[in-house]
Amino acid sequence: MVLATEMGSSQPESSFDLSTYLVKRKEAIEVALDSALPVIYPEKIYEAMRYSLLAGGKRLRPILCLASCELAGGTTSMAIPTACALEMIHTMSLIHDDLPAMDNDDYRRGKLTNHKVYGEDIAILAGDGLLTYAFEFIATKTENVPPQQVLQTIAHLARASGAAGLVGGQVVDLESEGKTDVSLETLNYIHAHKTGALLEACVVCGAILAGASAADLQRLSRFAQNIGLAFQIIDDILDITATQEELGKTAGKDVQAGKVTYPSLWGIDESRRQASQLVADAKDQLAVFGSKALPLLAIADFITSRSN
Repeated sequence: MVLATEMGSSQPESSFDLSTYLVKRKEAIEVALDSALPVIYPEKIYEAMRYSLLAGGKRLRPILCLASCELAGGTTSMAIPTACALEMIHTMSLIHDDLPAMDNDDYRRGKLTNHKVYGEDIAILAGDGLLTYAFEFIATKTENVPPQQVLQTIAHLARASGAAGLVGGQVVDLESEGKTDVSLETLNYIHAHKTGALLEACVVCGAILAGASAADLQRLSRFAQNIGLAFQIIDDILDITATQEELGKTAGKDVQAGKVTYPSLWGIDESRRQASQLVADAKDQLAVFGSKALPLLAIADFITSRSN
């Protein structure tokens, strides 16, 4: 797909081949993930970690990290360890989210969930293993980046992964299940933390590694917060409108679980409008970067047009 993106009224319209970009970046990430996690003793835990880590997926989070690092003047090689770590943490969250005590799902990315293959005990430990290895991987594998920037990256990612980020969002999500009076404010909190915090870290950490200024980090953070919320709104819509085959996971789970979603508050049409507005606001944050922002702008558009 070739997306035409206008970079503000003073910029000429530029075309960017997102499909080719995503394929090339995904190939590099798959190779890096495969080599990052060899099977050693005790084999079962490494096999379980690899089962979910290498199960496919769009790899949008690590790709966002690479794109933001390049936008800020860095290289993909500087950011690959952090990109892999982000996918490890994201995979941990999926393994744990699918457990019977949480969202209780049997399928993820078109395959049986981790606990269905390895049991709940190993699935919990596989998630734990991926979470801790992610930080070891950044600390030991990042090259040609000043130590202070590596430390800042680890701190930012740790906050996004913990009680101040995705863990806190998951807790409020669990507490809100079955309630019909969940407010928009609470729903926004859930998704800004459960989904948005890690996605924001993907964009910001890539730029931190490249030595971006505080002002540019703030712009990228606002961009990521907006696309993170748009991503979740589209997820809520797809849970209603897409099939299990399209999603690669069980469709209609939100309705079955009695969850308040954006479509349940706004309806589908208004939800789509809100997502489109968030993406437009996100793209405005990147106008200052000119053509260097084309990959991030195209990914922002992709988020609202995707079918899974």
